[in-house]
Amino acid sequence: MTSLGAPTAPVDREYLPYQDPSLTTAERVSDLLGRMSVEEKVGQMLQLDARDDLRDHVLRRHVGSILHTSPERILEANRLTQETRLRIPLLVGEDCIHGHSFWPGATIYPTQLGMAASWDAELIERVARATAEEVAATGVHWTFSPVLCIARDLRWGRISETFGEDPFLIGELASAMVRGYQGTGLGDPTAILATAKHFAGYSETQGGRDASEADISRRKLRSWFLPPFERVAREGCRTFMLGYQSTDGVPITVNDWLLNDVLRGEWGYTGTLITDWDNVGRMVWEQKVQPDYAHAAAAAVIAGNDMVMTTPLFYEGALEAVAQGLLSEDAFDAAVGRILALKFDLGLFENPRLPISDLDSVIGSASGAALNLEVARRSIVLLENDGTLPLSGSNPLRVAVVGPLADDAQTQLGDWAGGSGQAGWLDGQPRQMITTVLDGIRDIDGWSVRYAPGAGILTLEDDPRGATFPDGQPRPQVVVPCPPDQGLLDDAAAAADASDVIVAVVGDRIELVGEGRSTATLELIGGQTALLDEMIATGKPVIVILLASKPLVLPQSVAHAAAVIWAANPGMQGGRAIAELLAGRIEPSGRLPISFARHVGQQPTYYNQIRGQHGDRYADLTQQPTWAFGEGLSYTTVEYADLALARTRLGPSDTIVAEVTVRNTGTRPVRETVQLYVRDTITSVSWADKELKAYRQVDLAAGESARVRVELPVSECSIVDAAGVRRVEEGDFEVLVGPSSRESALLVAGFSLVA
Repeated sequence: MTSLGAPTAPVDREYLPYQDPSLTTAERVSDLLGRMSVEEKVGQMLQLDARDDLRDHVLRRHVGSILHTSPERILEANRLTQETRLRIPLLVGEDCIHGHSFWPGATIYPTQLGMAASWDAELIERVARATAEEVAATGVHWTFSPVLCIARDLRWGRISETFGEDPFLIGELASAMVRGYQGTGLGDPTAILATAKHFAGYSETQGGRDASEADISRRKLRSWFLPPFERVAREGCRTFMLGYQSTDGVPITVNDWLLNDVLRGEWGYTGTLITDWDNVGRMVWEQKVQPDYAHAAAAAVIAGNDMVMTTPLFYEGALEAVAQGLLSEDAFDAAVGRILALKFDLGLFENPRLPISDLDSVIGSASGAALNLEVARRSIVLLENDGTLPLSGSNPLRVAVVGPLADDAQTQLGDWAGGSGQAGWLDGQPRQMITTVLDGIRDIDGWSVRYAPGAGILTLEDDPRGATFPDGQPRPQVVVPCPPDQGLLDDAAAAADASDVIVAVVGDRIELVGEGRSTATLELIGGQTALLDEMIATGKPVIVILLASKPLVLPQSVAHAAAVIWAANPGMQGGRAIAELLAGRIEPSGRLPISFARHVGQQPTYYNQIRGQHGDRYADLTQQPTWAFGEGLSYTTVEYADLALARTRLGPSDTIVAEVTVRNTGTRPVRETVQLYVRDTITSVSWADKELKAYRQVDLAAGESARVRVELPVSECSIVDAAGVRRVEEGDFEVLVGPSSRESALLVAGFSLVA
């Protein structure tokens, strides 16, 4: 790629060892560190918002990184670095979460939770690779993705950013995304730095509230939350982002046990740590565990943080900490060394990787759109179907499309997508790039379409506490649900009366999703429930499309719907993929990466809960989810039979070999996700009743069967004991294989583990 404005080294400056690419990274880092002042070192640890005063960032604070930028700002920042004494290039970061989120015309894929419904690591690696190519072309070197948080409480506003509720599946998909971002190595000009976040336990919220105290023990962290992070750490993810929250009263930013004993100690992680937005400042103004910025900066440095995101006063605070004797002048060397190593490994001293001259050749390409459509198709989950779907036949079909999200292009993209509010410079993605559900259905030949929104969802009011938080960040407005509107309902009823089938598209809007936007309820907001009730009361077949960032609770009337589809936020091509599925042009293959609650009061609903509670239901409601982890229907029927283990007496170093016959007993092809769970029947400490340990996807033609073989090392059948040590215990185990985590769907075979 050819960059704009690439600098040439001034001939009147001495050629120094750190500028010599023939030296090793370690040699170059050592030489450059030895030439830096304490002010330059502190500045390298800062990442600041490029929308603010770039000249001050670069020339006074010696900033090491910028984020939220544009090609023009990147070029200006690069020009300013040439005025600095050492001309250290900048790292440019951005929240490129499911595509190049805040770049107009970039390819926006389904959200991470939507992609997880594919259960396809190779596909997700391709998405990350394509994203990296678009991101790198614009002069950005660093994405703050993937999210490895475990979805625990569905009220949490950031569920859509996760890969769901299972640590194993999260590890599989996150590792694939890291590989896609970082490519064959940082020397590749299309490689970008991946970030594993939010380390760790951030999603263990109280009441579903964002960034609340994570009431979580070290053993619980080791059991569930740390394994996905350990996996990507060992596979080479170059940066980790630290969560906002505190654990056991200690902010993650200064949690010595987590950062040093575990991450850098036990795991031997040598990568770079970055705080989340203003974590250091939050210790002063929000968590109030530090008296001032000098003490906060000292604590952050001592704990091992490398890059401090958007705490401008870290610069003054760190220098004041040196003046007060809280830090020595060489206290910054380890952190700065890791930051410089990234820059040398990326080759930024030789080529700062500025925006390329022909962005249109990369951004929003035809190949990106094709991949976008492929992953959208794979992300859709068919949850219910009475046989109405697919809508096929030779006769013309009259379709009523109703619902406030049927033609809402920006909401379809979900959070971190241009119109979601984090980027004040971007109102949304180009409408012509987005195919809504209404667009997609209108494109089906032979269908006549009537459309009526049918309901409003919400309006907004200013928060009475003010427009901003203490750090100046915008405070989300307060959501006010729209009441049912009889005029809108009448319009929808008229469209339904003139149609053979009703497609109702409901869900949530971006104002209910994201950081600081957790919800107290999981029910549909506004007039949507009234709309569904009225449509189902018509007696005509109603297909409910749930276009929602996370599992929502649907009204009781939906029990009488002809079909229910969850499409998460399916990205730019989502509407086309949904229409294709309705018409039977593609086969539904998505499987739930997360369980759906029947009622918000059931939280938590994740499948792998600890054994030992009294009873298996509430007094007034079952504890069973509406739809369980792993579930999803096809347009055919599949049977599982004859589960067998090659050996039933195994040692710790052996491998479990399981085989099961999977038969397509219907008339259409299927891609079946064969899931293998393990149950340790007696454990020395309380443990989950079953855990996903492996899965295979198999394509079967109508009437075809296959003998599916799954191998699993016995070492993967471990627990974390009372001392916090992960180990495999002797005794009896069960292998459970089937199409989902629901107990009634699983075949069981036992084995014994002996020393």
